[in-house]
Amino acid sequence: MKTGLTILQLSFCLSLIVVVSLSMGMRPETCDHYECPTYEMAEAGNGYEIRVYKSAVWMSTGPIPAPSMTEASKTGFQRLFRYIQGDNKSKTKMNMTAPVITQTTQGKSVYTVSFYLPKKNQQNPPLADDLHVQSWKPTYVAMRQFSGYVTDAIAKKEAAALMDSLKNTKWIVHIEQSKGKSPEYLVAGYSPPFQTTARVNEILVPFTM
Repeated sequence: MKTGLTILQLSFCLSLIVVVSLSMGMRPETCDHYECPTYEMAEAGNGYEIRVYKSAVWMSTGPIPAPSMTEASKTGFQRLFRYIQGDNKSKTKMNMTAPVITQTTQGKSVYTVSFYLPKKNQQNPPLADDLHVQSWKPTYVAMRQFSGYVTDAIAKKEAAALMDSLKNTKWIVHIEQSKGKSPEYLVAGYSPPFQTTARVNEILVPFTM
C-alpha cells in the first residue's frame, strides 16, 4: 500500500512539474530533435513570454475552409508533410521541423497552416503549386504555452488568458496598436499527432514595436 501511494505521489509531482513548466514557458523537447525557429527572450512574465523571433521563411497553405481548427490543421499538415517528402517542383526532400502553425482568419472558418523551413532550404525554398512562401522579418511575439490537444474553444480560452496576463504591462499598448495589422493569434503545435502525453502548444500574438 505504501509503495502504491509513493508511486501515486511521484506521478502527481511529475504531472505538476509539467504543468508548472509549461506555464513558465518551457523550451519544447521537440526542439532537441527537430530544428525550430530561433528567438531571443525579451521578458518572461507571469503567464506570458515576450520573444523576438529572428528572420525566418515558412511554407504555407492557401486558405483552408473547415468547420474547425482541428480539421484545418490536419488537412494542412498532411499537405505540408507531402511537401517535405518531395511533393514539390524540384522533388526536394526536407527534414521535419517544429512547430507547425495554424492561423485563423478573424470572423471566418478559414485557416492557414505553415511549416518552418530548415535553414539550408530557406535561401532557395522548393516551390509547389498549392503552397506559398511567407518571409518573417524580425518579429515581436507574446506567447503562452499550454498542453493537451488543441480545439477552437481551448485556443480561444488560452488566447484570452494570454491577453489577460498582459494587462498593465508595457507590451499591451503595442499589441493593441498592432491589431488589424497582424494576425489576432497563431497556434503553434510542437508535438506529433500520435503523442498523447506532455504535449506542447503555444498561443502566439505577433506585434510591432
